Amino acid sequence: QVQVVESGGESVQAGGSLRLSCTVSGSTSISVRSFRMGWFRQAPGKEREGVAGIYSRSGLAYYGDSVKGRFIISRDAAENTVTVFLQMNNLEPEDTAMYYCAAGRPDPTTSWSTLTGYNYWGQGTQVTVSS
Repeated sequence: QVQVVESGGESVQAGGSLRLSCTVSGSTSISVRSFRMGWFRQAPGKEREGVAGIYSRSGLAYYGDSVKGRFIISRDAAENTVTVFLQMNNLEPEDTAMYYCAAGRPDPTTSWSTLTGYNYWGQGTQVTVSS
């Protein structure tokens, strides 16, 4: 099986920065080195939305319009584990949400921000930005 574990969520002041981490671990039967990973967020009463995505092998990254220029997604890979980072700068109260990491095999029929394009999800980490 594949395990996805997020960490790094905190309460911060507007204008501050946070770095979220997500460890994606494969198994003897599943290699995650070719997976794509995504960060999603969900605020109370709102739908889950794509924040950023990255293809593990190529490093090709994508961003949601609301975070372009402020957030940076990156990854490190070692054996059958990929760690995905989300560097969040100049945080705004509107960034307050539960942040989820997701992983899955690249699917050419879905974009990086399509929820159904990911098979494995973490439990989430809370980010709260106060004004």
